[in-house]
Amino acid sequence: MGGHVMGDLDRLLLRRLVERLLAPWRRTDGPGVTLGVVLGRELVVHESAGMASLEFAVPIGPTTTFRIASVSKQFTCAAILLLAADGRLSVEDDVRDHIPLPADLGHRVTIAHLMHNTSGIRDMLEIMRLGGVDLAQPCEPQDLLDGVCRQRGLNFVPGSRYLYSNSNFMLLGRIVEQVSGESLSEFLDRRIFAPLGMNATRHVERTTEVVANLATGYTPAPDGWARTQHNFPLHGEGGLVSSVADLALWHAHLGSPRVGGTALANALATMTPFNNGQPNTYARGLRIKLHRGVRTIGHDGLWPGYKTGFVRIPDHDAAVICISNDATSDPHDLAFQVVDALIEGRPGVRAMRPMPEIGRLAGRYLNRDNGATVDVAVDTDRRITACTHGVTFTTVPTDDGGLATSRGSADFTMWPVSDEILKVQRDAGVHETLHRVAPGSKLPSDLPGRYHNPDIAATWTIASSGSEMTLHVAGPLRATGPWPIEPIEGDFIRIVSPSNLFQAWLDVHIQRGGGGAITGLQVDGSRARNLLFCKVPDTDLEQLNTISADPVPVRQDS
Repeated sequence: MGGHVMGDLDRLLLRRLVERLLAPWRRTDGPGVTLGVVLGRELVVHESAGMASLEFAVPIGPTTTFRIASVSKQFTCAAILLLAADGRLSVEDDVRDHIPLPADLGHRVTIAHLMHNTSGIRDMLEIMRLGGVDLAQPCEPQDLLDGVCRQRGLNFVPGSRYLYSNSNFMLLGRIVEQVSGESLSEFLDRRIFAPLGMNATRHVERTTEVVANLATGYTPAPDGWARTQHNFPLHGEGGLVSSVADLALWHAHLGSPRVGGTALANALATMTPFNNGQPNTYARGLRIKLHRGVRTIGHDGLWPGYKTGFVRIPDHDAAVICISNDATSDPHDLAFQVVDALIEGRPGVRAMRPMPEIGRLAGRYLNRDNGATVDVAVDTDRRITACTHGVTFTTVPTDDGGLATSRGSADFTMWPVSDEILKVQRDAGVHETLHRVAPGSKLPSDLPGRYHNPDIAATWTIASSGSEMTLHVAGPLRATGPWPIEPIEGDFIRIVSPSNLFQAWLDVHIQRGGGGAITGLQVDGSRARNLLFCKVPDTDLEQLNTISADPVPVRQDS
């Protein structure tokens, strides 16, 4: 069924597959999913199920639009590349040539680093959450920029590692505005959306703005469904509203470019290796992956109540677009089930490998060098999953007996060495050894106290109640808590930071001085690493920002 030449029965078979995949959402009392398949320059299948609005009984249809979240990132990169083609900037420019960042982060950060997620700049959403503000609470664009500009350190040396960071693309969007003299919305519409006929696509910064045909995002509630709360402003990292038909037009354009020519399409899919020469599969707002031996180019999107899977298969002249307003759905998985049907039996396509026995592998594992934890489990479909920082990914078997995460902001492959040890390879070829965590660990009795980090501008207070401990946050915009604290092993602990996307956790290594007393907490989140919360005496809160004001050295992983 692969390729863009299909008979009527092939199309019928493909449509029946999509109908079967969407069957669980064929209802009038819940949100739903829309899915489109593009072959050549034709949208051959576009099926929808479920409701765009439960309040007004509006079903999802061909013209329904959704927040596509991080699928927006490729368009922000396209805007940068168009400005580079105009001679108005270079991708090798220092970011500080165009927008204000801290005068000295210790390293040069380029526009290219931002596009490839190799800048080391911490993720602004995680910066805000560690300061007590989740996506459900309101904040302003300046609050997000202030959070990034307040950072005195990086996740890693620019170019040395990959770590997904929304800050990168917010900054890219601001660079577009600074250089072009237009708003990001105006630039994208004038240079991309209008010429390509993408009339349903627009940049919508405020979630309060009225948008035609926009589906409401929903999350499960005890009595049915609730409108998902999301109050952060959006920019180059994820501000687009779009539809299946418009993304099909974008795919067709990339195959036969009209805006920016072939150079733009090729530049978006250009990968740049890490400093050590290892490949980085994150191109420019796009992820390049091999799926069963077939090259795929795409991106997922996640925002409270909205999920998007957009994957192109250039060698088969095809694309699959799946968007949902159901927080429990998995458009990525749905899209790749269709991809499998499109490529099945085609030359060079590998057979799907069977999942190995879960048996001895399930459990919690710890890297005793840096405190990173991985929870390995099996889902209801008997697939092995790996969970890091609260985000669970399905794994796929590799040729050499490993299990690789199928997606996510922190890709890795793991191999069981014994019943107690996992070997893990992360981005840039970094290898780690993780040990199974034995049950029964307890939190250190001297953990309660107050801890402060100036980069987050937050003070954390840990209190005990019997055998349990919780954390309260006093941040620059909000105070919140309690957050649960769990023991891992010895001075390694886990702090759960609740989110309306998922129950995120922080890997924390308690730091001690020469006399054994606690001096601070080394904190690594999913997208914000190398944060030191220093333990502070009972001093006036106004003085806390003067404590530990020196930059924290970037930890070098071997």
